[in-house]
Amino acid sequence: MASITSPLLSMPRTCRSFTSSFTDCQQFCLPSFSVPTYSCLHSKRPNDLFSSQRAPMKVRAEANESESVMNAQPIDAFSHVKHVLLPITDRNPYLSEGTRQAAATTTSLAKKYGADITVVVIDDKPKDSIPEHDARVSSIRWHLSEGGFKEFGLMERLGEGKMPTAIIAEVADELNLDLVVLSMESIHSKHVDGNLLAEFVPCPVLLLPL
Repeated sequence: MASITSPLLSMPRTCRSFTSSFTDCQQFCLPSFSVPTYSCLHSKRPNDLFSSQRAPMKVRAEANESESVMNAQPIDAFSHVKHVLLPITDRNPYLSEGTRQAAATTTSLAKKYGADITVVVIDDKPKDSIPEHDARVSSIRWHLSEGGFKEFGLMERLGEGKMPTAIIAEVADELNLDLVVLSMESIHSKHVDGNLLAEFVPCPVLLLPL
């Protein structure tokens, strides 16, 4: 009688043992397979195929953005200015260097943008106690005339006992002004308080460095 050999009997003991690990069984019983390797030099992933098609669009978008930036016109901060205030706070009958600079800047801006000019002379003393008053007004007229303005508004706020900063704010508000031009000299000399100026003046203030 032919003997029947069970396939399990021909397998290694490790695989016949129920307590053996699957790792051992895999090691002795399973055939080995070699995993084929593929070269990526000439292959493209699906995402690569789409990205290569999107790249020109991105380049064109960046080019259009660059062109729009280059073609953008600069914003002129003074284009809306139609009425300028020039406060005069110093008592120099011929005007100080800072005041002359502010007058020249005021006439230049007003001429460029077609704006009107109002000059406000501020002093804590009344007119009768300021001997250089008439000479100061004559100097103001001469400097504005040199800038091309023989006609302009002139206000005098003398001997009111108010701070020059408060007067500037009041005039700017009453006349609905677009710009106030001042030299930093008026702030350094303590005639004008820069902090109060920024807080209470209802329009932009152009401070000119010395």
